[in-house]
Amino acid sequence: MSEQPKRHPNETAKTERLKDFTVDNDGQKLTTNTGLHVAEDEHSLKAGVRGPTLMEDFHFREKMTHFDHERIPERIVHARGAGAHGYFQAYEPLTELTEAGFLQDPSKQTPVFVRFSTVAGSRGSADTVRDVRGFAVKFYTEEGNFDLVGNNMPVFFIQDAMKFPDFIHAVKPEPHNEIPQAQSAHDTFWDFVVHNTETAHMVMWAMSDRSLPRSYAMMEGFGVHTFRLVNAEGKARFVKFHWKPLLGTHSLVWDEVQKLGGKDPDFNRRDLHDSIEAGRCPEWEFGIQVLEEEDEFKFGFDILDPTKLWPEELVPVRKIGKLTLNRNTDNYFAETEQIAFHPGHLVKGIDFSNDPLLQGRLFSYTDTQLSRLGGPNFNELPINRPMCPVHNNQRDGMHRMTINRGPAAYHKNGIAGGSPHPSADGYKHHQEKVEGHVTRERSDSFKDHYSQAALFWNSMSDVEKGHIVSAFSFELGHVKDKALRQAVVDMFANVSGELAAGIAANIGAASPAEADGAAGKSKSDASPALSMMNTVKTPKGRKVAVLVAGGFDGAATDALVRELRAAGIVPEFYSTRLGPIKSGSGADVEADHSFLTSDSVLFDAVLVAGGEASVEALAAEPKLADFLKEAFRHFKAIGFARTEDAERLLALAGIKAQAGDPGLLAGDGLGQPFIQAVAEHRHWTRQAQ
Repeated sequence: MSEQPKRHPNETAKTERLKDFTVDNDGQKLTTNTGLHVAEDEHSLKAGVRGPTLMEDFHFREKMTHFDHERIPERIVHARGAGAHGYFQAYEPLTELTEAGFLQDPSKQTPVFVRFSTVAGSRGSADTVRDVRGFAVKFYTEEGNFDLVGNNMPVFFIQDAMKFPDFIHAVKPEPHNEIPQAQSAHDTFWDFVVHNTETAHMVMWAMSDRSLPRSYAMMEGFGVHTFRLVNAEGKARFVKFHWKPLLGTHSLVWDEVQKLGGKDPDFNRRDLHDSIEAGRCPEWEFGIQVLEEEDEFKFGFDILDPTKLWPEELVPVRKIGKLTLNRNTDNYFAETEQIAFHPGHLVKGIDFSNDPLLQGRLFSYTDTQLSRLGGPNFNELPINRPMCPVHNNQRDGMHRMTINRGPAAYHKNGIAGGSPHPSADGYKHHQEKVEGHVTRERSDSFKDHYSQAALFWNSMSDVEKGHIVSAFSFELGHVKDKALRQAVVDMFANVSGELAAGIAANIGAASPAEADGAAGKSKSDASPALSMMNTVKTPKGRKVAVLVAGGFDGAATDALVRELRAAGIVPEFYSTRLGPIKSGSGADVEADHSFLTSDSVLFDAVLVAGGEASVEALAAEPKLADFLKEAFRHFKAIGFARTEDAERLLALAGIKAQAGDPGLLAGDGLGQPFIQAVAEHRHWTRQAQ
């Protein structure tokens, strides 16, 4: 068969900034932590071969003590994560908008580390739960680190950080029994929702397919908050940050999600790791929405409200650069687990707005790093260390790594000539005029809780609306309090009567009349950019299970596999057993998967190779029918090298469809039509059986 794609040259891609902290043990002699060579590492020191262990065994004590302390507290939220290294490159200088150096030189590559995560679950939970996904990027710029700490959704559940502990307590497992793990389908979450109606917009996103990403590389990212860009003249503009995946924005279906939790709970992190290792580098374009300060009040929503987005039809997204991930971590704990993000890590030319949720995060992130990483020196860990020099009078503390010379540890000083000294070209906050009474209130402009939730609903296709109704119905079906179920239905009648009626019919609740005007929005108000049906569609990065057995048509299969690879598809051979599989001409392929070790939910599409003997062997496999039927029910492309094989195997699987139906292809010239069918992601017009 054709040559497998070469693995990404991971070792040669290492960034210079971490090389001094990287240790390779290959071929090295074993030592203690103090560098002493160790002669034996299997038996503790004893008084006689059957006697007690001696306290003087310093090697045993060191090894066991380190083991006993090698865990740190997991993140309270975003505990389940995956990360990778890469770089960012601007498309053009943005001098007119910002002083930020990494946005000025299109020839410069700025190193980055990106961490993706779920929010609610623990470190041991599954990747593919229904949840918000974190999308956090640390830029190692020449002017210091800039952290863009966002999510895969552009809004959030609450408007003020004061409510964040309450929201997280509500969505986490219930405290009396620690159930359910990594799920919002329980009473306390929905009780919070109905008593905090500002959640309405974000709940719509969470109940949509956006909360079930197919992969991190097929997931949008958002800075969520309103920030400011400030240029060298001090001119400030409001900005929203976006990450647009080059593979498009695509999701799993709910049945897949539930099965993947058992089949492969590492599905998303495995996809990220394997893609980078194979040289299929995930890429996103960096986009900005920019708003002049004088236009702050021109819309029917408050631009500082984190439960609101800026519709792209009103404020277009300008693509200003590209993010590429090209290197996996060498050690998950040292890099992905110890990386410390903070929305307050800024560079010149970027500043905050008065978004009250953002303002609260500026305190919370420092506080949590002190707890997780053992003190104020977390920025000295290799993964957090800036690439530019650091000079200040901060000293000591737990895990201090810097050795500062000189007696002056204060400012101002004369002993060291005033060093280190502030510089005129250092960071300056935007001089915004602020006035008002000290108060614990919320602006009236934040009190519209339903209009953008209605906008989101109106922007969805019929397929997406059906999925949202099903998601609400599943979640509320696990709520034990029937009055609470009804309260949710009544609340979301303010978004759409159609939505509320659909939910009510599925959970045994009363269907309310549509609330007056859903905050004054008509059904014609929509933002096409919000629908994933309008995303990029490409076959690149898609995994296809190529079903073969002994006697398959080697020449035809080889030609098809070459076409798939040329299109960027990842074909993997799937058979009745692992090991070499002979074609009709005697050529072997190595089966990557078997019906025992894998499942259709792990693939984006299925291709059945030709060859009479091969098809006979596949037809005799008891699990084939379920494999094909599941792929069909999940709306995936299925291809057959021969039309007669399609008819036989579809009938065997009990699929009442035939070649030529949406996403079902067979016969000569299969290659390009099948590739296009894979690129479509799902064939929603197909009726699930």
